[in-house]
Amino acid sequence: MEFMDIVLSVIVGLVLLATLYLSFFTVDQQTVAVVQRFGKFARSATPGLSFKLPWIDWVAGTVNLRVQQLNVKVETKTEDNVFVQFMVSVQYFIMPTKVYEAFYKLDDPEKQITSFVFDVVRARVPSIKLDDIFAKKDEIADAVKLELEGVMDDFGYGIVKALVTDIDPDAKVKESMNEINAAQRMRMAASEKGEADRILKVKAAEAEATSKALQGKGIADQRKAIIDGLRESVTEFEQAVPGATAQDVMNLVLMTQYFDTLKDVAGSSQSNTILIPHSPGALSDLAAQMRNAMITADQVTAPKGAAS
Repeated sequence: MEFMDIVLSVIVGLVLLATLYLSFFTVDQQTVAVVQRFGKFARSATPGLSFKLPWIDWVAGTVNLRVQQLNVKVETKTEDNVFVQFMVSVQYFIMPTKVYEAFYKLDDPEKQITSFVFDVVRARVPSIKLDDIFAKKDEIADAVKLELEGVMDDFGYGIVKALVTDIDPDAKVKESMNEINAAQRMRMAASEKGEADRILKVKAAEAEATSKALQGKGIADQRKAIIDGLRESVTEFEQAVPGATAQDVMNLVLMTQYFDTLKDVAGSSQSNTILIPHSPGALSDLAAQMRNAMITADQVTAPKGAAS
């Protein structure tokens, strides 16, 4: 009898310990525990230490209240029949006031969200051309979010954001797009280079025109200075030598220049000047020719009455 009493006492003690153990449980932060009584929903247990009826109430599961992200990869084609792969990231959470709906109404929420993402993307992208896909990715993401909000709210899920994080066309299409982009940039570079060459040529022509204009003005000023110098020399010579005429002065100037030229030619060892046989008396012929030209010019420009 004593042995049986000991065994019974051990059994009762174990049952009491198990009952005490099954009476309390803890729930983590940002988590809700679903408590069932005989298989039926009883209540939701908030974070912390909670009590339940042992052997009657059971924790059927927990619900995570944190914001979660689901990445969905969708392949579809555009209006111009280019296959594109989209990566859509859906950020969602379970509403604390709708834990019952989230736990019991949906068996696999991720599959449900994935199905709606596929439906929206494949309904909108085929009406958009490839070149416009990248510019309208926010519109596609907003359409996904709007569709999910309207459906998932009944199941206790809230949608924070839907993002199109990646758009990946076919490899050959990307290569073609890169080649088109490179060709456009090369064409722009050639156009800019041509424009730069045109500007340089225009500037060079303007500079050359300005240089020639200044050069011509310089030559004109030089000749004017020579004429003014000769005029002053003739006037001073006539005043210094009584009886001297302008013709005598010009002959003297020509003779002086003649001998200066001979001196310069003789003093240079690398001169390429060619001297034509002549005599110093040729200067008188040259002076006579110049004098006759001046007389003829005076007769042409003189008034008719004076000539008669």
